[in-house]
Amino acid sequence: MDFRSLQLFHHLANSLHFGKTADALFVSPSTLSRAIQRLEEECGATLLLRDNRSVKLTASGEKMLDFAAQTLRGWSQVKSDLQQHKQQLSGQLKLYCSVTASYSHLPTILDNFHSKFPQVEIQLTTGDPTHATEKVLNQEVDMAIAIITPDFPNTLFHQHLDKLPLVLICPASSKINQLQQVDWRTMPMIMPESGPSKRIVHHWLTEHGIRPKIYANVAGHEAIVSMVALGCGMGIVPRVVVENSVAGSKVNCIGLSDIESFKLGICCLAERVHDPLIESLLKVS
Repeated sequence: MDFRSLQLFHHLANSLHFGKTADALFVSPSTLSRAIQRLEEECGATLLLRDNRSVKLTASGEKMLDFAAQTLRGWSQVKSDLQQHKQQLSGQLKLYCSVTASYSHLPTILDNFHSKFPQVEIQLTTGDPTHATEKVLNQEVDMAIAIITPDFPNTLFHQHLDKLPLVLICPASSKINQLQQVDWRTMPMIMPESGPSKRIVHHWLTEHGIRPKIYANVAGHEAIVSMVALGCGMGIVPRVVVENSVAGSKVNCIGLSDIESFKLGICCLAERVHDPLIESLLKVS
C-alpha cells in the first residue's frame, strides 16, 4: 500500500466514477483499475462494487475511505511541516539581560525559540539591568530583558514577562527573619546606587518614616546580596535575585507586602517590532 494508491482510491470513493478519477489524477482507466485491485488484494476485502454503469462502496470500502482520508490528511500536514522547516528563519539575534534573568527567565524563552527556529544564532550579553534600555536604544543589541518603569522610553516596544516582588534581606548570621526584629537605627543598609530599585526603595523607606543608616551605595542587585551575605548590612532586592544567587543561603528573606514590585518585560525598538527575528522571539516569550 502506498500514498498514490490511497489517493486514487480516495478520489474514486468520492467520485464513484472511474473515468472522472482517471482524468482528474492523470492516469489511464486501466491503471486506476489495477491500483484498486492491488489495494483490495492487500486489504483482503472488496472495497468497491462495480459494473458497467455504476460504482458503489462496500462496508469495507467505507472503512477504508475513513482510513485513507485520515492518512492523507496526516501526510499533507507532515509535508507542510517539513516545508516550513526548510524555510525557517536564520540569522543572528543579539540579546541583553542581567545575570539573574539569564538564569531565571531566559532559558525557557530560548528553549521555546530554539526548538522552532534552530537556525537562528543567539548572541547573549549580560550586565547591569539598568543599562538594558540604553543598549537597545543605541542599537548595540536587538532586544533586552528590562524593568518596565513609569518613564520607560516611548520609542521602545515592551512585552510583559513577569512581576518580581522585592524582599528585605538580612545576613543569616543576624537571626533576623521578621520585619519587627529590624532595628533601623543600628542595622546598616546597602542601598542601590541607581536604577528603578533606587526609586522604589527610597519611596518605601520614606513612606515608613525610616531614615536608614547607610553602609554603602552599590550598583547591581547581585552585589547587594553578596554584601549582605558577608554581614555588611541589609538590603532590598528582587526575590528572584536571591533565589538565583550563590550567596542566597547566607541571607534571610523578609517579605514586604506594601512595596512596589518590579515589572519585567522584553523590549526592542518600536520601529523593529515586526522584524521577522524579533517578532518570532516575542511570540514565544
